[in-house]
Amino acid sequence: NNGKSKKKKLKKSNLIMRLWELESALGELEAVFENGKIELEQYPTSAHLAARIVHVADSTFDDIQNKNIVDLGTGTAVLACACALSGAGHVLGIDIDVDALAMAEKNREKINAQDTIDFVCADIHKSLPLQTKRAHTCIQNPPFGTRLKGADVIFVKAAIASVTCAVYSLHKTSTRDFILANANNWGAKGGAAVLAELVFDIPKLYDFHTKQSADIRVDLIRFDVDGTSPSVHHPLPPPASSQRGNQSRDHKGRGGRGGHRGHIRNGRSKKK
Repeated sequence: NNGKSKKKKLKKSNLIMRLWELESALGELEAVFENGKIELEQYPTSAHLAARIVHVADSTFDDIQNKNIVDLGTGTAVLACACALSGAGHVLGIDIDVDALAMAEKNREKINAQDTIDFVCADIHKSLPLQTKRAHTCIQNPPFGTRLKGADVIFVKAAIASVTCAVYSLHKTSTRDFILANANNWGAKGGAAVLAELVFDIPKLYDFHTKQSADIRVDLIRFDVDGTSPSVHHPLPPPASSQRGNQSRDHKGRGGRGGHRGHIRNGRSKKK
């Protein structure tokens, strides 16, 4: 091998991964942005949370396996990779940041998903680079709209316009009433429902952060785009460990590390 060690790639399975297997695989990815851009509200989505969101979308609603998925604001593609590892037919990740997409391509290679995941560099604030209703499901962690007011709504509208069935999206709990009240007007025929209330422990990542960490209340919301989904309440599966700031496994301190965006406080999601 000329003295060079070959990096072992994770295998993509056509079967639904068990939750701990999915989190473990995602934990091998690089989730933290190398050159984070606060104007884009770039915070890493942890393997812990990504695994649970995709697992619920797949096991409860059958919205992942063999489906075409779109991930708006894909960043380092942790959610896109979670979908690919869960048997998605195809995943399209869209982001405006070329630096983030470079990391996303490396993560795609790590799970050997070059045939399943494609990326497009585009600004969805200006135009959506895919045909209307091209995908079945959208899974996204959009900007909360704290730096650019209304960015969260732009992402939701674009997501709903992109899919035929459902959108899974994370939003600040403080915006819940507004989002649920307007979901139908934005094109979700069946409205929207909160699947879980979470608490993110966001560490100090940018110079303007004055605290070592901050807790942000966030909702996982499912938008029923076609209006045919059953009314099902299914909160995120709780992690195996209840110790705050840690997760059930330490996956080499990468995507699954506690303290990144997506940690579930006190080891549980709050039922609604």
